[in-house]
Amino acid sequence: MRSDHPRHVGSIPGTWDPASAGFVKIVVVALLSMPALGAVRASPQRPATPAESSQSVWDGIYTEEQAKRGGALYSQNCARCHGPDLTGGETAPALASSEFKENWSGLSVDDLFERIKISMPQDNPGSLSRQQTADILAFVLSRGGFPAGGTELAREAEVLKQIRFEASKPTR
Repeated sequence: MRSDHPRHVGSIPGTWDPASAGFVKIVVVALLSMPALGAVRASPQRPATPAESSQSVWDGIYTEEQAKRGGALYSQNCARCHGPDLTGGETAPALASSEFKENWSGLSVDDLFERIKISMPQDNPGSLSRQQTADILAFVLSRGGFPAGGTELAREAEVLKQIRFEASKPTR
């Protein structure tokens, strides 16, 4: 390339001047277009973190009926690795142990939900529906000693992100 080529005029020879190629215009148009496309959403408040939310696994976040459905699904999809009594196996951890609770403590229920949804069952990850995942998680919570309540565990991430997983019952 010649040194008087438009990309090199007014710049160090051999380098590209983004301004002369319309680069700045492209970036400005792209940035201005992002909100219209929904890529950037202005929010007056930041979303609550699990530590700021008002609900925890100790507040009865699933129903007994949901846990019962989850038990049947657990037997079909999870027991071969995690054991029929949730005590774990050679390739999978226990799901009703204090270690399991401590590992998830401080995170949101959505963190655990998404882990199950995306990576389980091990031989067919991602095959469970959101409802099946919620039901199985309700079963795991019931076997972990967390109380049932009057409302089923939600399937929506926005709701689950507001529920804290706490290993120990908080004193209020």
